[in-house]
Amino acid sequence: MIDSLNELATYLADKLGAKAGQPTLAYGELTLLVEPVDIVDVLSFLKRDPQCQFVSIIDISGADYPQREKRFDVVYHLLSPRQNKRIRVKVQTDEDTPVPSVTSVYPGADWFEREAYDLYGVLFSGHPDLRRLLTDYGFEGHPLRKDFPLTGFVEVRYDDEAKRVVYEPVELRQEFRNFDFMSPWEGTDYVLPGDEKAGRK
Repeated sequence: MIDSLNELATYLADKLGAKAGQPTLAYGELTLLVEPVDIVDVLSFLKRDPQCQFVSIIDISGADYPQREKRFDVVYHLLSPRQNKRIRVKVQTDEDTPVPSVTSVYPGADWFEREAYDLYGVLFSGHPDLRRLLTDYGFEGHPLRKDFPLTGFVEVRYDDEAKRVVYEPVELRQEFRNFDFMSPWEGTDYVLPGDEKAGRK
């Protein structure tokens, strides 16, 4: 498998040139780090080239590195059923620079890009309907950013008694959680369900 991925990396470097960025092997997958302006061309090639045929987009995810100038990674995971290979394509961007939308290449990227926008604040230029997908109307901020505060916001729910939508401060309820800070190697002081039978003969 590693040999075939190395061959693919060489092939992409030959065909795409500088657009392929620096191919690297990580976790059994080939990773390309490309510039945002090249993402549509690179993904179009990966989908349509007979040697690649990455026709299926599995996911578009984000990652936040606040210490970097370009703090966001936008990561595209592609699958080639014909070649039985996966590839990971990354672009880096900041809070203000949009990444070109790839919905013209993969129509299924629509909601993945909306999710990345909603949760990270990554902008996608040319997206047909870039609006929030998972958070509520009027929600402020982007919940998966590392600097997103854990408290201080409001949550929305429908109150049956008031017969209307109510806004309440976010509460993190801990009283129902039972935290066990003991090392798993030392064992617990209580019997887990099903373990009571272990002592019987």
